[in-house]
Amino acid sequence: MSNNVHEPQEEYVVSMEHITKRFPGIVANDDVSLQLKKGEVHALLGENGAGKSTLMSVLFGMYKPEEGIIKINGNIVNITSPNEANKYKIGMVHQHFMLVDCFTGLENIILGAEPTDKLGIIHVKEVKKKIQALCETYHFKVDLDKKISSMTVGMQQKVEILKMLYRENEILIFDEPTAVLTPQEIEELMISIKNLAAEGKSILFISHKLNEIMEIADRITVLRKGKCIGTVNKADVNINDLSTMMVGRPVQLVVSKRVSHPGRPILSVRNLSMHSYSQHKDLVKHVSFDVRQGEITCIAGIEGNGQSELIYGITGLSKIYNGHVYIRNIPIYNKKTRKEQIGCVNITRSSIRKRNKNGISHIPEDRHRYGLVLDFPLKNNLVLENYNQKPYAKWGFTRFGKIEKYAEKTIEKYDIRSGQGGDSITRSMSGGNQQKAIVGRELDRNKPVLIACQPTRGLDVGAIEYIHKQIVAHRDAGKAVLLMSMELEEVMNLADRILVMYEGQIVADVKPKDTSLEELGLYMSGAKKMTLEEPDIIKTAQENERLALVKDVTYHYEDFDENGNYLKSEEKEERQDDQI
Repeated sequence: MSNNVHEPQEEYVVSMEHITKRFPGIVANDDVSLQLKKGEVHALLGENGAGKSTLMSVLFGMYKPEEGIIKINGNIVNITSPNEANKYKIGMVHQHFMLVDCFTGLENIILGAEPTDKLGIIHVKEVKKKIQALCETYHFKVDLDKKISSMTVGMQQKVEILKMLYRENEILIFDEPTAVLTPQEIEELMISIKNLAAEGKSILFISHKLNEIMEIADRITVLRKGKCIGTVNKADVNINDLSTMMVGRPVQLVVSKRVSHPGRPILSVRNLSMHSYSQHKDLVKHVSFDVRQGEITCIAGIEGNGQSELIYGITGLSKIYNGHVYIRNIPIYNKKTRKEQIGCVNITRSSIRKRNKNGISHIPEDRHRYGLVLDFPLKNNLVLENYNQKPYAKWGFTRFGKIEKYAEKTIEKYDIRSGQGGDSITRSMSGGNQQKAIVGRELDRNKPVLIACQPTRGLDVGAIEYIHKQIVAHRDAGKAVLLMSMELEEVMNLADRILVMYEGQIVADVKPKDTSLEELGLYMSGAKKMTLEEPDIIKTAQENERLALVKDVTYHYEDFDENGNYLKSEEKEERQDDQI
C-alpha cells in the first residue's frame, strides 16, 4: 500500500473490485464491484441474504474476502479489522447493534476511542459536551447516562450513529439505519445524511425501503443472490424498476385484501396499566380494547407512548401492574363438567408458556432479545415454543426427524435463506432471514390470536409482499390479529382498524378508509383526541352459562378440530403429522 500523496488519485474514494466472499454452503458475494464517489449517497439495494451487509462488513474489516481488492482514494489497502477501517476514516452503523448492554450510552460511544490526557485520564465532562453538541446538531434525543439494556431500540440505534459521528469518519456506512426509527426520526435522519453529504462525506446507505432510497440516493447498486445486477442513477429509474431489479419479477407494492367481516372478540384487554418503577410513572394507563375474529387491529403511535409496554404486558414479557387480559370465545375443555364449550381464559398472571398454549402467537419487536436463541441452529429456533410437544416429542424423547422435516418445509415455504439449511447457526443469518424464520414459526402455530410487532422490519419488498399476504390470510381464516408497526404506510395498507396511543392512553379508534395520514399524525402528537366507548365487562361463568372462565386449562385450542370437536390423542398426533 502506498501513502504517497503525490500519486494521482482516482475519482472514487472507495473502489471495491471483484470481491468474492464465501461461507460454508453459500457464496455471499460473487465477483461484486462497487465504487463510491466523494460527497455522494450511494444506496445498496437487494433481497434479504443478497450479500449487502456482507459486502459492507468486508469494507469495514469484519470479513476478509477470498478474492478481490479494495482501494481507498486510489490506493490499494488491506483492511483487517474495524480499527484498521477507522484509520481510513471508515465508520459503520450496523443493522444488529454492536453495543455493550451494561455500559451507558456515553461509554459505548467512546469505547475504543477514549480521549485521554498524558496521564491516561478520561475527562468525561468534556467528552460529554462534544457528544451533546452532536445530538443537538443531528436532533437526537439520547440519555447518555442511561445503560443500553434500559434503552428503547430506537435510542440504541441513535447511540450507534453517534459512535460513528464522534469518530469524525469521512466514509460512512449505514446498514438499515431507519429500521427502528419513527417516521419523524427518519425524516430528521434523512436531513442529517443529506447535510453530511453536502459537507463532503461519502455515504453508503443500505435500505429495503425504496421510498427512502429514491429520496436520498444519488446512485444505486442492486445485488441479487450475491451477484451485482447493476448500478444505476436515481434519475433513470423508478420504484417499480428497482423492485424488479431486486427481486427478479414485478412486485405488488400495495396490500390486496377484501373487506373484513369481524366476528366475536378473541383478545380482550381491560383497564390495563403498566408501571415503570425506574421512571416512577405509569407508561400504560387504564387501556381497554378488543381484538375481534377476522380483523387486523393495529396499535399506532410515536415511539415511547406505551405501545411496546402494552404488548409486553399482553404477551407476558413484563408484569401487569393493573387490569386483566383474556382469551375469549375459543373451544376449551372444562374439567368440572367434562364437556367442551366455548370459553374464556384469564391469562393476566399466566406464564409466557401458558399464554402461548392458550392461544397467542407473538412476533416480537426485538427479534434478538425475545424471538431467537442466536447460537441455536435454525431448526431448533423454528420449534422453540413446542419442541417438547407432539409431534416433535413423544414419551419425553425428542423426535429429531420430525423437527428436521418441519424445518425443511418452513424454510422452503418462507424462502428462509441460510448456508446450511436447518443446521445453520441462526446468528450467522442475515437479519431479514432471521425475521422470516420468526414470522414463519408464529404463523404456522395457527393460534387464535397473532400479535405481530414490526413483522416486516428489515425485510425486502418481495418478502414484505409475501408476509402481508400471509397475515391477511390469517385474518381471513378467522384469527384475530393485533399489529404494532411504526411504518404508517404499512398501518394504512394492512390494518382494518387503528388504535392510536398517546402518553400511555388510546386516544383514537379509526378505520384507515375513514382517516388520512395527516389526521393520524394529529392523534399521534396529542393534538386531537376522540371520546371512546367503554368495552363490555367480561362476565364470569355464574353470570353467563355458556361462558366458562378458566384460570388454568389443560386442554388448549390446538386440541380441537376446525368444527370445535375435541380430538383424541391419536387423532391429534395424526393431524399434526399430516401438517408436517
